[in-house]
Amino acid sequence: MFTKKGMKTFSKLTVSSVVLAMVLAACGDNENTNSSGASSGSTVSGEKVKLRMIESLTSDTRTAELQKMIDAFKKANSNIDVELISPPFDQADNKIRTMLSAKEDIDIVEARDLNVAEFVNNGYLEPLNEYTKNWSEFSTVTKTALDVGSIGDKLYFISNGLYQRQMFYRADWLKDAGIAVPKTYQELVDASIKLTDKSKNRYGFSFRGGPGANSVPDTMVLAYNGANVNTSDAMFLNDGKSIYSSPEAKQALDLYLKLFKEGSPADSVGWGFSEQVQAFTSGVTAFLLQDPDVINTLKDGMEEGTWATAPMPTGPSGVALISAGGAGWGITSFSTKKEAAWKLIEFLSSNEQNVEWSKSYGTIPIHSTATEDAYFNDGPYKTLLDMTADPKTFVNYKPPFNYPANSKFGTVSMETGQQMLLGKATVEETLAKWDKFWVDAKAELGAK
Repeated sequence: MFTKKGMKTFSKLTVSSVVLAMVLAACGDNENTNSSGASSGSTVSGEKVKLRMIESLTSDTRTAELQKMIDAFKKANSNIDVELISPPFDQADNKIRTMLSAKEDIDIVEARDLNVAEFVNNGYLEPLNEYTKNWSEFSTVTKTALDVGSIGDKLYFISNGLYQRQMFYRADWLKDAGIAVPKTYQELVDASIKLTDKSKNRYGFSFRGGPGANSVPDTMVLAYNGANVNTSDAMFLNDGKSIYSSPEAKQALDLYLKLFKEGSPADSVGWGFSEQVQAFTSGVTAFLLQDPDVINTLKDGMEEGTWATAPMPTGPSGVALISAGGAGWGITSFSTKKEAAWKLIEFLSSNEQNVEWSKSYGTIPIHSTATEDAYFNDGPYKTLLDMTADPKTFVNYKPPFNYPANSKFGTVSMETGQQMLLGKATVEETLAKWDKFWVDAKAELGAK
């Protein structure tokens, strides 16, 4: 486990800050902030109003932190009351869709990179461009954070934190087995198989075949396609075909299937986020590919020195394709309290609040000024800096946030992928279904 260290020298911190700023590239102009974290140009009348907001990525710890921030806002704004709705994580997005489609009394919604295009396509979200013009801290919100919440030239949500995948591994297991930290997917699979001992309930890889299952096969297919991927439209190659249509995609999925069969627990065919993280922290698995929001869970649940982080594995050509994603706060198009809603979003999104949120929840902050905090320049976050500092190996790509069909692919990929993992469909048949999905999605997007 990593521990937070003291402040570094100014020169070392400056170098690290420049590196992280490559991810956290800021835009805009500076203005002054008032004491509540909101800009002077964003006011509401003294009339008592009640806001209703709903979150998506719920957990007990996260919800408690969010409620603490809301309570601080309410204390500074006595005329604004806030009701927070926190559905169970596995039900939240469907609950949000139902409430939005019925135009229920909801003012602030947590939208995600996975569904923002769908919500915009259905007219559920209010563009925030006019609101941000008077936000004094908008200048330090990073380009990455803005890209995640935008469709075209309109911004629809302010990210509350960014996610970028890295590898977590059992340092003690690898040391005992004399296995080097894997640098490629082939090495990862080989190490996972070598570490697997079913008689001891010990496996190499924290597999995820349930909700969110497409995260690993997609990253493997992208890495195996390498330089042939159109990084500005990453579900497609430079020749216009989908990433699932290539011989390299079959190589990647063959290896993915081997990883499941020989290096992962059989019941992980149905695992989601919680199960794969629990398997890692409880000593069942050796490798986990996840976002930094698991860091605090690992710190709390594992002994110091037993785990560490490493960059994402690369494909045969020596590159890995990486991206940042996120979720954040948007205003519903049918809200009658938009000014008050924006004031709350502005407060939650301030540098002060966002840094504390990122530390407690384990995300990359949305403000470039966060690079001045030593917390994000050390320990498990350093892996993210290392990847950012090597853009030739770790190539950034644009996820398909602009496709309305994007929100559906997770379910399609999970269901068809499980059929393949259980031997009810071939690799070729599975790739053909994924290929058709994105070809159809692109045709649908072009028809709008």
